[in-house]
Amino acid sequence: MNPLLLGFDLLLSTTLLGLALAALTSREPRRGVILFIAFGLLLALVWARLRAPDLALAEAAIGAGLTGALMLSAARRAARRR
Repeated sequence: MNPLLLGFDLLLSTTLLGLALAALTSREPRRGVILFIAFGLLLALVWARLRAPDLALAEAAIGAGLTGALMLSAARRAARRR
């Protein structure tokens, strides 16, 4: 395996773990949602690296796009009620 690609995969996996932990422990809902969207986009890149372009597109569209937009809307409504 190419050492450059191995380094990229290690960087990608540690970044994913960091984003997941940051999104789960975020006290601010909006920040947590933004971190969740970033996690979904990087996860789509992981699927692309694993040669699964169909899953990569689905993750980007549904996981990061649609779900992220719904969560941002819910966070905005929750902030208005405070």
